[in-house]
Amino acid sequence: MIDVGGTNVKVGMRSRKEPIRIPSGPKMTAGQMVTKVKRATAGWNYDGVTIGFPGPTAKDRPLNEPKNLAGGWVRFDYRKAFGVPVRMVNDAAMQALGAYRGGRMLFLGLGTGLGSALVVDGELAPLELAHLPYRNGKTYEEYVGKAGRQWLGEKRWRRHVARVVALLAHGLQADDVVIGGGEAKRLEAVPEGTRRVGNDMAMVGGLRLWLDSKHRT
Repeated sequence: MIDVGGTNVKVGMRSRKEPIRIPSGPKMTAGQMVTKVKRATAGWNYDGVTIGFPGPTAKDRPLNEPKNLAGGWVRFDYRKAFGVPVRMVNDAAMQALGAYRGGRMLFLGLGTGLGSALVVDGELAPLELAHLPYRNGKTYEEYVGKAGRQWLGEKRWRRHVARVVALLAHGLQADDVVIGGGEAKRLEAVPEGTRRVGNDMAMVGGLRLWLDSKHRT
């Protein structure tokens, strides 16, 4: 399982307890990601790859180039590069699937940007809420992502996280709200009625994609 983020690429396998972290950033292309992952996992035996991609996907491919990475992701041949079947899904959706317990669950991933996904009665629906307008001409992502924390400061950022979570949970009528992503650890406490999960849920979700074909997007 590969979880592609704007700061790190995390690589895990069911038989390994801790994922490997590979720095990413705005200069990383799809080809560079594959080269670094294959180098870091030399000696691993696997017959399939799941990729959590930071953007919308369809039919196991990105629909757009990622905002926080370099280009070359849409047309790249992932199956040929890895030499095994590849499934790709939005990264927040992959983590949401791993955290799902039942009912109508909203997942919000606080990271370089804002990831989002909804799981309703076991059906996975990736969302793209990050770039919707929030306030003062800025988007949700600009307030609650990493850059938002840096310009708002910790205290104000936490207040906006609580407001955004409550707003989106109400609008999507979620009975279970899960907060994840690398920035989630910056919260002293999660908003009332929510639960926090670690990035390991992405690895669980990546495995579940292979176990149940209905989750493919």
